[in-house]
Amino acid sequence: MRWQGDRQSTNVEDRRGISGGGLAVGGGIGSLIIGLIIYLLGGNPSQVINEPSQIQQSPQQQQLEDEYSQFTATVLAYTEDVWNKLFNDMNKQYAEPTLVMFTQATQSGCGFASSATGPFYCPSDEKVYIDLSFFDEMRNRFGAGGDFAQAYVIAHEVGHHVQNLLGITRQVDAMRARGSEAEINKMSVKLELQADFLAGVWAHYTEQYKNNLEPGDIEEALNAANAIGDDRLQKESQGYVVPDAFTHGTSAQRMYWFKKGYTTGDINQGNTFNDPSLE
Repeated sequence: MRWQGDRQSTNVEDRRGISGGGLAVGGGIGSLIIGLIIYLLGGNPSQVINEPSQIQQSPQQQQLEDEYSQFTATVLAYTEDVWNKLFNDMNKQYAEPTLVMFTQATQSGCGFASSATGPFYCPSDEKVYIDLSFFDEMRNRFGAGGDFAQAYVIAHEVGHHVQNLLGITRQVDAMRARGSEAEINKMSVKLELQADFLAGVWAHYTEQYKNNLEPGDIEEALNAANAIGDDRLQKESQGYVVPDAFTHGTSAQRMYWFKKGYTTGDINQGNTFNDPSLE
């Protein structure tokens, strides 16, 4: 994917190096004690207690993370370009989401989140949250490297924002509130697969508008969708598959819906909630 030098979104909140509790990573009781000593010596303790303490990284790690940061802000800008246009075509206003980059843990409108949560979208504050180390995990743990695989993840979470703006998320939440655990999981699968479809729609139009996709990019996204299917993850983690416990869809389903969005570019063909095969 050709992206260097393109516009970066300003809707980015960089919390890297800051813990979810408001103190810097490495803060807490130790910082308070040091602050007290500085106070007794006539200094300003707030410089120790409130000043963010950055996690130490090697120059190579810092360089890679900076590239991830620039890439993420650029892809977010690409999603803004596409969804502003598509919402305008629907005579709707697209409210651009904020993307929060964090390290290890942070607070969101949906509660406390850690890097173990993975990237997610919170409808309450309309923000996408991502610990950039997830891109390393994609490559090293899931075998899903490549910049367009990373772009797919961002576009998927923005897809959840689109669902929220269109009122789909509220409808699903209302249905899930009345369902059994198995029914709730089915609704979650449909919501996630539709976000995959919307990520595909985005890929269709960003290629059309920017002409920035390269050979192998779509395959990278499909490989990522395949790597994080519920069936594959369950098989790898526990050795067997429990379909009733699926929450995101199988590898085949995730690949199918992303590819459908990409090939059609038609937002009206992404109604996963009326797909009999998902019942």
